[in-house]
Amino acid sequence: MNQKRTFGAILTLLGIIGIIYGALGFMQIAGLGLSRMNSLVPFLVGLIFFFAGINLVKTTSDRA
Repeated sequence: MNQKRTFGAILTLLGIIGIIYGALGFMQIAGLGLSRMNSLVPFLVGLIFFFAGINLVKTTSDRA
């Protein structure tokens, strides 16, 4: 497996975790200690990581 694809998969997983963490903070579930405005930061960073990882996996070509 290509290193770029591996890094893209890691970025995608970190993005998913950030999106979930931000969403839980926004809904004030599980006592995360985040206000509604402060929960936007991990959500936006998660979105950036998610789309960057998806784009990296999608644009990396395989070589035989």
